[in-house]
Parts: sequence; C-alpha cells; structure tokens
Amino acid sequence: MAKAADVYFKIDPWKVIEEGFDPAYSRVSESVFSLANENMGVRGCFDEGGSVDSLRGAYTNGVYDKEPIGRSYRGIIDETHFMIPSAEWLKTDIVLDGEALDLGHVRFRDFRRELNMREGTLTRSFVWQTASGKELRLTFLRFLDMVHRERAYQRITLEALNFSGAAEFTSSLSFDVIHEGYGKCYWQDTRAEAEAGKMLLQSRTTRSGQELFAGALVSLPDGAKASAEGKTASLSASLTLEQGRPAHVDKRTVILFDGSQGDSLWANGLAALTDSERVSLDEALQAQKAYWEAYWRTSDIQIEPSGKDTAEAVAAEQQGIRFCSFQLAQTYNGGSMRHNIGAKGLTGEAYNGHAFWDTESCCLPFYLFTNPAAAKDLLLFRYNTLPQALERAQMLDCKGACYPIATQSGKEACALWQHASLQLQPSTAVAYGIWHYVRVTGDEEFLWHYGVEMLLQIARFLASRAAKGNRTGKYGFFGVMGPDEFHMMVNNNAYTNYMGMRTLRFAAETLNRMRQERPQAYADLIQKTALDDREILLWKTIADDMLILQDESGLIEQHDDYFNLPHTDIDAIPVTEFPLYEHWSYDRIYRTDMIKQPDVLMMLYLYNSSFTEAEKRVNYEFYEPRTIHESSLSPAIHSILAAELDKMAEAVRFFGYATRLDLDNYNRNTREGLHITSIALAWDNIVYGFAGLRSDGDRLRFAPRLPDRWKRLCFSVLYRGRVIRIRMERDQTSFQIIEGDSLPLQIYNQTYALGSEELLVSSAL
Repeated sequence: MAKAADVYFKIDPWKVIEEGFDPAYSRVSESVFSLANENMGVRGCFDEGGSVDSLRGAYTNGVYDKEPIGRSYRGIIDETHFMIPSAEWLKTDIVLDGEALDLGHVRFRDFRRELNMREGTLTRSFVWQTASGKELRLTFLRFLDMVHRERAYQRITLEALNFSGAAEFTSSLSFDVIHEGYGKCYWQDTRAEAEAGKMLLQSRTTRSGQELFAGALVSLPDGAKASAEGKTASLSASLTLEQGRPAHVDKRTVILFDGSQGDSLWANGLAALTDSERVSLDEALQAQKAYWEAYWRTSDIQIEPSGKDTAEAVAAEQQGIRFCSFQLAQTYNGGSMRHNIGAKGLTGEAYNGHAFWDTESCCLPFYLFTNPAAAKDLLLFRYNTLPQALERAQMLDCKGACYPIATQSGKEACALWQHASLQLQPSTAVAYGIWHYVRVTGDEEFLWHYGVEMLLQIARFLASRAAKGNRTGKYGFFGVMGPDEFHMMVNNNAYTNYMGMRTLRFAAETLNRMRQERPQAYADLIQKTALDDREILLWKTIADDMLILQDESGLIEQHDDYFNLPHTDIDAIPVTEFPLYEHWSYDRIYRTDMIKQPDVLMMLYLYNSSFTEAEKRVNYEFYEPRTIHESSLSPAIHSILAAELDKMAEAVRFFGYATRLDLDNYNRNTREGLHITSIALAWDNIVYGFAGLRSDGDRLRFAPRLPDRWKRLCFSVLYRGRVIRIRMERDQTSFQIIEGDSLPLQIYNQTYALGSEELLVSSAL
C-alpha cells in the first residue's frame, strides 16, 4: 500500500487533541473536530471566523437545494440536489482595544483544541496577546444535544490575565451562508427578529422550498444591542472584564426542521426555544455526559497492548476505533426515516451530503449489532423512496425499481452517467440489506410489510437489465461499472452478476414463501404491483443461469477480459500522486488492471459463508496486490478477509489504516469531511475481522483471532434482544450473555449453548 500516515493529533484513549495551530492543517482539523447529533452537524471551525482558511459549515440533516443540469441524453438527470449550509449559529465577533480577534492576524499562544469523546464536547483555548500588550485567555465550548436534537450549545469564557477593562462582544445567527461548491447562498425570504437576549430567524431554500427555523438565547448583560437585518440577527454588548475573574457568555440555540412551513414553523420554533430555556447550559452538559456514559457502557471497544513495545501502536488503534464509534453514534441513531447516512455525514460538503450503496453494504452491520431500530429506519428510508426508484428505472428504459447511486431525497442526484446509469450496486445492496436485516433480527413483519415489495421491484429491474450473451448463452449484466470504479462499461462484472443472482433468487424465494404463508397479503401485493407469476419463474431462470467467471482454482475474473489488462505496479506510484483523481487524467485510470477498491473481494465479504476458504484465499492473494485503496471503504474489507485467512500482519496493517484514515489523513482529503461509511467499516473490522463474526449463515458464529500486539480485546453486541459480551485473550475467548435469554452460538466449528454463565473457548491453533 503506497499511502502513509500524516500524524498530527496527540494520542489519547478518549480524546483527540491538537496542541498548537497549523493554518495549513486548518480544514483537516475542522473535519476531525466535527460534532453532530443526527439532526444537525457542525464542522470544527472557529467561532470567531477570521482569515484562516476554513470551510465554515453548520448543516441540518435532510436540508438540500437543487440546481438544473442541461439534459443531454435520455437517462441522464436534468436536475441535481445537494446538502447546503444551514443557519450559522456559532458566529462570534470579539474586539479588544480596537483589535478584532482573528487568528490569521493576531498574536496568540498556548493553543489547544480537544474533542472529548467520553462526553461529546469540543473545547478550544488560547491566550490572545494584543498589540497593546493585553493578554486575554479565551475558551470556547460547544456541544450538540443528543436527546433534544434541535438544540445546540456554545459557551465562551473570557479571562483577562494582566488587565481589567472592556471587550466588545457580538453574537450572531445567520442564513447568509455560502455553499462553497456553487459559490452562492441558497436561502431566501428570511424573517429575522432580535430582542433582549433573543434572536429569531426563519428562511426558505431557493428551489427545494424547504423551511428552517433558527432561534438563540444569549446570556449578554442588560442593555445589549439587538439588530435584525436581511438574513442575520445579532446581539452586541460591552463585556466588563476583571483581571483573574473569568466571564462567561452562554448561547442556547434551536434549529428546527420538522416539515412545517410559514407561521406553523415559526410557532413550533418559538415553542421549542421556550422549552430549551427551561434548561441551563450546565444542566444540558450534565445530561450530555450521562448520554455518552450510557452509550459507551454497551458500545465501547477496548484494546489492551501485549507489552511496552506495542503500547504506542495499540494506543493509536484504541483512539482510532473510539473515534469511529463516536462519529457513527453522532451521525445516525434512528431518529428519523426522512434521511440516510451521507458519505461525509454532516462534516463537509464533499459528496453533497448524498447517501450511497455504502449504507446497506458497510454501515448496516454496525447498527444491526448496536442499534437494530436504527438499522430498520435506514431500510425504511429506502421503502419511503421506492416511488423515486421506480421512476428512475423508467428513465433507464427498465422495469421495477432502480435505487440511486447518490441521493438525499430518493431521486438520483449523480450527474456522472457512468456512475448513475452503470452502477447497479445500490439496488442489490438494498436487497442485501433486507436479507441481512431479517436474518439477524428475525423481524419478518418488516419483510412482509415493507421488504417484499422492495424486493419485487428490484428483481423486476434486474430482470429487465440482464441479458443473455451471444457467445456464452448465459445471463449477465452488460455495460456496467462494479464497485471497482476504475473500470467502467464492462461486461459481466463478477460482483454485479453474483449480487444480481442472489437478489433474484431471494426475491423469488420470498414471494413463493409469502404465497404459502401469507396468502391474503400476497394477493394484496399482486393487486398493488400487477405481479405475474411468470415473472418469478423468469427471475429463477436468470439466477440459475447467471455467468460467474471462475476457473478451476476458484479464481474469479473481475469482468470480461480483466485478466488481459496491462499491469500497474501500485507500490511504484509516488504518495504525492494521491488522490489519483486529482493527479491522473481520467481516462488514464481506466487503462490498467489497478483496482480502486474491493470488487470480487467485496462479494466474498458480504456472502462470506457461501465461499470456501480456498476460494477466498486464491482471490485475496490475486486481487490484494492490485488494489490501490483509493476508496476509503477498501482497507477494512481487506483486513477482515486477511484475518480470516490468518494473514494477521496484513490484517493489522490494514486495520490501522481503516481506523485512522481521517485522524492521520491517509488519503490526503480529510479536509473535505470525514469518511463516515469507512468509519462504519472500521467497527466491522474489529467485530467481523478479529472476532470473526459472521452473520450471513444459518446462525451467528465467531472465529476469534487476536493480533500478537494485543493482549485483550473486549466489546459487546446486541442480538435479538440479548447483550453478548466478548472478551478475547491470547489463549481463550470469553462469551457471556449479560442481558437476555440463552441462544445457540457457533464458535469456530462447534456449536455451544450460550447463557448468563461465562463460556470460555480455547483459541484455535
């Protein structure tokens, strides 16, 4: 792997710490220090703004706007939608002796920024040294309420170190925010009001017509000046500072996006702000700490080093996996079915806030085993956007439902035809997500009420998109792009064919079972969808006669004629040429056997139990040296398979990359936002990789493999109402149900009855 860590932050088991400020690293830090609570998110940008390079971004989940695209050919979208910045609620201006606080210009010392993952808070502090010689210590605290998700909090502490005097302080709330990519503001018709201690705003997006309320309460001294003009409301006051006596300014903000509009939204926003007024910032902070304490009690992953020589490396891994778990819990926890998980979450504008096929293939396992209700809500988002998927299939001259490669609203938002029209992964991933969710949770009511209709329409799409090859006489998918996006318009991509085969088979089996077990529901579905029984027979025919390019050794060819492509030595590519999309011409990427991310290996991961160890080994050993990991999804998949194949050195190396991808800026693009779906795979990396969890078979099974540098690995999973605690050590692994009934569990190749008594299983040789 030609990429290297860019180490900047301090190692700490529960915190991410920046000591000293490097302006060149400003945007990377902003991404890493992002906060969210599913409803809203904010980058770690400076409250006071200034001239430092920054992407100032506060975002509200589900809020987007649109731009037209000139239509060129049928099937290519003529309008895209994208996440836009929401109301800026942190904006603060501080002036001392006529000098404005701006870390790009003023002198300062003792800079420290700290993300506390145990408590869900971000603090920043430094001493401002004015031109007149005054020293003012400033401490900024912010957090987003994890329970009342419309609430956000900011506390600014000012401590005069060598003087007494006055500082001018202005707190603002504004919809005058610019989307960096398009270079304009997407908010209009703003209602703005301000009065003593209170700011109120409501605005509407330009084209999508969504409305948002923003209100704030600020603890400024009596007599503060209130102003409201255009899209901004402000409160200004002169703060009297006494040497050695800290002064606090607290700001309690409400951002409300509940689907209402006009006077109704205004009334709802005022009521929400009034409710927040009953809770002080200190009380909210205590509740915040309690929330995260409860979360970590069942969700923490603990890694202990095997000795002093491994302590430093393991400490970095411990910090990395906690950072991943923290960001996942912030990004989505099942509060709404109106939105999904964007590739960057709420940490930046790259990928436009869009959800991809990563949700079902990479994120779902984390939620299946930590928050099954959230997993269900993710799939219900797909059910609620089924009408848009049906519309998209028609645009592509197909039947059924084609789920979009990139979306917030359910409509296709990707203007790149080679992705939007050629990648079938979203549709097969949704089907896989349904299959996986029902298998893990046993929630068949979801299957009959929601899942089966999605499966039916996805199968229709796949059947209309598949065709028989003239030479082989077998079915396949032609003119596609698999997960490896370095090869487009290929035929018989193995992943696409295999996932299509499994989807068609699962859909046919589910409908046949529904006809027998739920005849009335089946009849209702037939009436709703005009399903013909001959369609189900066709699905089975296509599945049974699907071409998979595999030789006698078990090696699967990624797509037609892949083995004939010119070879590229990926280790010879200089690290300065990453990301490749920014340094190589677009067409150059496609003229090589270099792989962006796991393709064949991805299906071996998803349907792991369906392949033999020999098949996994021969394919891993062939494709791993050809994979450049230009996708953040790549390292964890390789680590999981490497661990299964007892390639522990490779597994550990890839794991370190996966867990610290953003903390160490491996891909040199953390500045654009965090890789949230890759972060989910880092959790998978622990549980599916080193603990050997497999959830695609007839029962839950584990095959623990502890890396040499670890002495102990401890974590818990939720499974069908049970909390299972796993403690892995060098010679043995402990399994115990600490909540719920007993269940059969397969460990290595033996089945055990697991209950409340600790079960000790010797490690496999």
